[in-house]
Amino acid sequence: MQSTLEIDQLSARFALGRQVTFVEGPGGLPMIELAHDQARATVSLYGGQVLKFQPAGAEPVLWMSEKSHFEEGRAIRGGIPLCWPWFGPSLLDDTLPNHGFVRNRMWDVRATRIVDGEAAQVRLGLSDDAESLRMWPHPFDLELVITVDTALTVELIVRNTGHFAFVCGGALHTYLIVGNVGDVQVHGLEGLSYIDQLRPDTLNRQEGPIVFRGEVDNIYLDTTGPCVLEDPNLHRRIVVEKTGSRSTVVWNPWVAKARRMADFGDEEYLEMVCIETANAGRDLVSVTPRGQHRLKTTLRVMPL
Repeated sequence: MQSTLEIDQLSARFALGRQVTFVEGPGGLPMIELAHDQARATVSLYGGQVLKFQPAGAEPVLWMSEKSHFEEGRAIRGGIPLCWPWFGPSLLDDTLPNHGFVRNRMWDVRATRIVDGEAAQVRLGLSDDAESLRMWPHPFDLELVITVDTALTVELIVRNTGHFAFVCGGALHTYLIVGNVGDVQVHGLEGLSYIDQLRPDTLNRQEGPIVFRGEVDNIYLDTTGPCVLEDPNLHRRIVVEKTGSRSTVVWNPWVAKARRMADFGDEEYLEMVCIETANAGRDLVSVTPRGQHRLKTTLRVMPL
């Protein structure tokens, strides 16, 4: 945890008027508030995780569980967790944390700035250390660039600082608020092949838009285009754009799985859908020495 003094030090170095400020969040975790005339966002330095995004005069966009843990060593349930250097369980060691280790680390603030005279932006960083090398034996440097204007843009830049190429997966694991999951549809993945992680031995084809009538945990393959979450109850469309990704993950845990998760309310599955910009399934990325990979998502909200 960071003390008030450390938050004051971050403010002295990196705050930019009302557009970039530093505050103490739940559990004493340091948070960054990014403000634009048309939207606001909150970012946790623990996990490098965007927790809130809300356009001016509109409903919040990112879902957070009321049972989320805000303590080091435990992942925060909601917002946009960072999955890296693998998505799901490690293929090499199933005792390692699901979705990698960077969402359980404290990130450094590297820079803040105002882009094009109005957009608030922060750059966070994380590099390998003895603990990361024990879990994944590759030197790396990560930079996370978060920009708020009328949209929210999150970009994870992966750099290989070692002497040998490495292969990695990952995701920007975006949780979106919905009025009622049974009423929403996800467009943009029609006709694509997908892996149903509940029955992973069979390749499936998406017929029509995605609707939710039970647990959904699908990795859509060979897709680079945007998705649109259409929500009649909140009278909006959320457009999820992406680059650096050829897979999209769509997830809702439904009744039984929600009840099994300690940091997820029994009825909260009704309020959320994950649409994840990913390098998942067979969409793994090879990064050469001194090379880099950029994984980016942009969320835009439009009236229905």
